Amino acid sequence: MVVYNPTAGKGKAAERIPEMEALLKAKGIEYELRVTQRVWHAAEIARDAGSGGFGIVVAAGGDGTVNEVVNGLMLAQDRGEDIPALGVLSIGRGNDFSYGADVPGNLVDCVEVLAAGKTRPMDVGRVSGGDYPQGRYFANGIGVGFDTIVGLEAAKLKRVHGFMAYVIGALRTFIIYPDAPDMRFEHDGGVLAKASHEMSIMNGKRMGGTFFMAPHSVNSDGLFDFFVADRLTRRDMIDLMLRLTKGTQEGHPKIETGRSSRIAITAQSGGLVVHADGETICTDGESILVECLPSRLNIVCRAESAPS
Repeated sequence: MVVYNPTAGKGKAAERIPEMEALLKAKGIEYELRVTQRVWHAAEIARDAGSGGFGIVVAAGGDGTVNEVVNGLMLAQDRGEDIPALGVLSIGRGNDFSYGADVPGNLVDCVEVLAAGKTRPMDVGRVSGGDYPQGRYFANGIGVGFDTIVGLEAAKLKRVHGFMAYVIGALRTFIIYPDAPDMRFEHDGGVLAKASHEMSIMNGKRMGGTFFMAPHSVNSDGLFDFFVADRLTRRDMIDLMLRLTKGTQEGHPKIETGRSSRIAITAQSGGLVVHADGETICTDGESILVECLPSRLNIVCRAESAPS
């Protein structure tokens, strides 16, 4: 089952359907194509794919499409069903999930991986709280604070997309620059209590197509990689952003890093602004609980990454 988002890649994905179908047919891959029509449609399609007899559900799009497909598969698993493996055709803008999941970042190589059919287990994240007290699943990562606000500002831009939209969103956020709320951050190793401008909890390695939030993260080890920043000046934030483009934030004097299977965040003052895989979880939340669910999915990946 190929779940295809025609709005991915700045809306250019629709033009690539003939190319994708030609590549799949050239490899002799039997498939059914379902084109999404609205938000959450990909989740609905993926949820019912296993009961329809499909062995692989392919998210054809960007990180938002992968997020919806993962949520659909997990909802089916919550119903007690055996679920298909997850495949990915990377045709989005950032393809951050693919980068950290042993999946190529281009369509041609993704089809090669699908044809080889090698799989490995993959962890899935679950976040509860904010606008989703019942819980919502994620594949790549969660941001709390500055980067979420930047994303919300970037989303307001109608004619600018991609990295440039993020730059403009960042400039707007620097002008506003809200104060850091007081946070309580509980993880497997203890508790951090501090004012924080930015927190990141990663199953994957990268966000925003540019920022390596967790360059050493592995999404099959049962643990998240996280960092918690202190209250930062504008200059500190610029320094952090530059470090994130290289993945060298570890060792920054105002950042603590670690690994954990379970993380609870509570706002002691102010509110939580949170996204998961780019989807807004809350803009003024009181608390969230983030849990790593080990090896909940199988993902079709590069042959060298799959168990022999």
